[in-house]
Amino acid sequence: MARETRAQTRMKTNRRRFLATTALAASAAFAVPAFAQETPAEFDTNRDTITAGVAGVYLSDYEGSNDYRWVPAPAAVGSVKGYAFLLAGNRASVDLIRNEPGPVWDIQAGPIGVVNFNRSSLDSIDDPRVKALGKVKTAIELGGYVGIGKTGVITSPYDKLSVSLSYRHDVAGAHDSGIWQPSINYLTPLSTKAAVGLFATAEHAGRGYATSYFSISPTQSIASGLPTYNARGGWKNYSIGGLATYSLTGNLLHGWKVVAGGTYRRMLNDFGDSPVVSIAGSRNQWLGAVGVAYTF
Repeated sequence: MARETRAQTRMKTNRRRFLATTALAASAAFAVPAFAQETPAEFDTNRDTITAGVAGVYLSDYEGSNDYRWVPAPAAVGSVKGYAFLLAGNRASVDLIRNEPGPVWDIQAGPIGVVNFNRSSLDSIDDPRVKALGKVKTAIELGGYVGIGKTGVITSPYDKLSVSLSYRHDVAGAHDSGIWQPSINYLTPLSTKAAVGLFATAEHAGRGYATSYFSISPTQSIASGLPTYNARGGWKNYSIGGLATYSLTGNLLHGWKVVAGGTYRRMLNDFGDSPVVSIAGSRNQWLGAVGVAYTF
């Protein structure tokens, strides 16, 4: 009886670590339940997992631009002694509530930080009108998040659905305002070597953010040729996207893997109506990424 209990515990622990590792590749998706028939007995479940990688990201020159460029971005995700962490480009977060193994409810809470480089360098902006508006100081946005997730909800005992709400505030004086961000994510493995995911999120930004990045003063209007504009805070955008990963060596818990994904974002309200977007850019924003990662 004791032997059976240890085996069950190992399987529960494996579920948690499997999901933590594949989170680098997704935030949601539809799965094939074939994975439930594959017992990952060869996985070492008695260790922490960390996945680190680098990707080429195709993104707009500035928030609302219709010009795009490639930039490199680091990424890392893992679970150490039950505490999960995530680094994705300019964003980092840590879950300070320890994850329990198995198909249980996962309560999440912890700090989050974003380094916002939007329009902090004129060299990365092609449009001369937006260049003429001048630089904006790099924003350091710090805050926290809370969320709840459930493992084993739709396709198998290994998929996970989660919802969260974060708040972060600029502490560097770039826009000196806050951003609320609700999100929903669904992640599922397709096999021991592949996983996919989908996510949806939105952002509500304060007036300071709107003024710093989307308003145009009379002086800026003369310099750029864009009309004056006074942007107010509110819902800034919504985004939907998906990612996928496939192991080149080993499986999702160990070895090399490729990661790819994309996001569509729609600029809303005063943010989308700003001449920075409606005249010089586009309300429709796209982001693509492809990279490699290693899990150890």
